[in-house]
Amino acid sequence: MAETYPSPRFGAPRESKSPANPGSGLVRMLDIATASHARAVGFLVLCALLLFLPGFFTIPPIDRDEARFAQATKQMVESGDYVDIRFQEDVRYKKPVGIYWLQSATVEAASMLKLPKAELRIWVYRLPSLMGAIGAVLMTYWAALGFVTRRAAVLAALMMCASVLLGVEARLAKTDAMLLFCVVAAMGAMARAYLSWQRAEDETHPPWSWPAIFWTALAVGILIKGPLILMFAGLTIVALAIQDRDASWLWKLRPLWGLMWMLVLVLPWFVAIFWRAGDAFFADSVGGDMLSKLGAQESHGAPPGLYLALF
Repeated sequence: MAETYPSPRFGAPRESKSPANPGSGLVRMLDIATASHARAVGFLVLCALLLFLPGFFTIPPIDRDEARFAQATKQMVESGDYVDIRFQEDVRYKKPVGIYWLQSATVEAASMLKLPKAELRIWVYRLPSLMGAIGAVLMTYWAALGFVTRRAAVLAALMMCASVLLGVEARLAKTDAMLLFCVVAAMGAMARAYLSWQRAEDETHPPWSWPAIFWTALAVGILIKGPLILMFAGLTIVALAIQDRDASWLWKLRPLWGLMWMLVLVLPWFVAIFWRAGDAFFADSVGGDMLSKLGAQESHGAPPGLYLALF
């Protein structure tokens, strides 16, 4: 006699013969992406481009500082004066020259590649911010490798990549994305030196790569946005020294050679701008920045003529 099975009640759950794990595909993709460092870097760059590029070429200037940075860079390229920073007829000493040099380099490169009216395209001025945002993602991966496995380091970099604030800064021709790149690079190098000291690794001949990255990142950060990056590194060093009651790990960063290298990179422009404008830059960069912040609280919109000056 044939066996009969009761039909399931309407709405009753049915067990699948081969239950599927909805996250298995993501796990397999992550395993493929983390099979090697090269694959991990390529995967992170691809994710960063997918997240940062939408709107990069089409969004008009929406921040008044972005238009001012771009206009000052445009005048720097047109005048050929890469020491002084000017916005229309006035000096612009809010920030050091680093971001203007980077934007000038992208404008010059675009002109050499025969891009029509490269100096009038806002996305050309945004390229340093895009590169800084991608660099911050990759530096997060590199810094995390000192603490966790490759897969966890990739996940940490993906969290950085998915940051809404970083996505906004990647699309603005300003300083913050490139500054973040410098800060993460410096902190990653510092973390490598500190962990090596804690684990008593290679006490006699520590590598030169960590000091090179650390002090170069500090120098570029100073040229990008002044001494702000020194506060991040300095407060971290003080906190670790208080916790461990020992700061001997700093010798792994070659502080004497590193300070000299940082001064070699930073001092020439500061000397040149002091020779050109006296103490006006230092007065405006400190006092003027505070006034601009107060003004930003009172007025959130830029004058329409400011955008027309560039476009």
